[in-house]
Amino acid sequence: MEGYQLPEELRLLREQVRRVIQEDVIPAESRIDPDDSELLGEDYLRISQKVKAAGLWAPGVPKRYGGGGLDTFTLCVLLEEMVQHRMGLYHPGAGVFGRPVPHSIWAGSEEQIQQYAVPAIRNGNYCFFAITEPTGGSDPAGAIRTTAVRRGDRYVLNGTKVFISHANLAKWGVVYARTDAQAGRKGISAFIVETATPGFAARPLRTIRTSAPANEVTFTDCEIPAAQLIGVEGQGLDLAFGLLTANRFPYSAANIGIAAAAHKRAVEYANQRSTFGAYLADRQAIQWMLADSEMEIRGARWLIWEGAWKSDRGEDARVEASIAKVVSSEVLGRVIDRVVQIFGGYGVSKEFPFERWYREARVRRIGEGPSEVHRMVVARDLLRAGRAKRADLKRSTSAAD
Repeated sequence: MEGYQLPEELRLLREQVRRVIQEDVIPAESRIDPDDSELLGEDYLRISQKVKAAGLWAPGVPKRYGGGGLDTFTLCVLLEEMVQHRMGLYHPGAGVFGRPVPHSIWAGSEEQIQQYAVPAIRNGNYCFFAITEPTGGSDPAGAIRTTAVRRGDRYVLNGTKVFISHANLAKWGVVYARTDAQAGRKGISAFIVETATPGFAARPLRTIRTSAPANEVTFTDCEIPAAQLIGVEGQGLDLAFGLLTANRFPYSAANIGIAAAAHKRAVEYANQRSTFGAYLADRQAIQWMLADSEMEIRGARWLIWEGAWKSDRGEDARVEASIAKVVSSEVLGRVIDRVVQIFGGYGVSKEFPFERWYREARVRRIGEGPSEVHRMVVARDLLRAGRAKRADLKRSTSAAD
């Protein structure tokens, strides 16, 4: 009996993406400095036009707004292929498949979508998503200090965000700010903010990550029209958490894509490299490294697919998203570490992509929520029923007394 097979249409689509990466993106990428963050120069326009002609542009965007309208599962399968190049972990396909817009924009009005999202999708513009602050990012309900005060038909923003990707390159983004200091998580709202607005400033931060430069963003009496509120006041965190849950499956698929690309190169190298009269492939230490990587990649892939499938069915997939994120990011770190060890000096040479993947992989255990927080999410779900029973027993005992 054969195991599960992807539908033929999806396999063909995946093969199309693979060809674009192998035949167009990687050769173009090889002509630029390995530390260039995410620019392909004149090759970008040529490849992106080819992608648009093939119907692969903006695959995760609803069709009515110029995208492919793909579900999360399909997007995960394609993204695993899309990232398999040097800058791919934080810049899939070097942007030739389009660049993402903040998920929260889809909760906005049709006018907001047409004014902001549609042009960004059509032109492949950068956007940003700003929630993390110097006080923390894992607990936005408690950490957000940036304020948005209503004054007539405008809001005035003051505060600071940190580690905000592309804020220095974008035309607009979605910012989460506190509109009610007394309402806890219900006091946070989402706003569209244009980077040309007076009082907005973005300063790049130097990190070990090469792609998607992080920024410190400050708002100093930054006035925006009230019409740039997304949804209603107090809805911000619900929109943010919806975005983060949905995004964690593609994020996890990207982790596995890079792990798979590095692992494949290590397998090939082990069959080519000879030391002390024997190929690396014949040495048990190397065999075990490769075997562990293969098993971990396969297991992580299925966890991601299961969660994405559940999400597409409209079911609550928050726990699955946390599991996928933790497992994939930690598998990526272990696989890349093994690959660097197998390649030795070449593993840390800029002639190969491994040293960049090694550096950027470390960030993946922090971005989209650190592993420790996601473990708390999983544990809380596991223990919820038992806690409820203990609470019921305590109440019944108190009533009897």
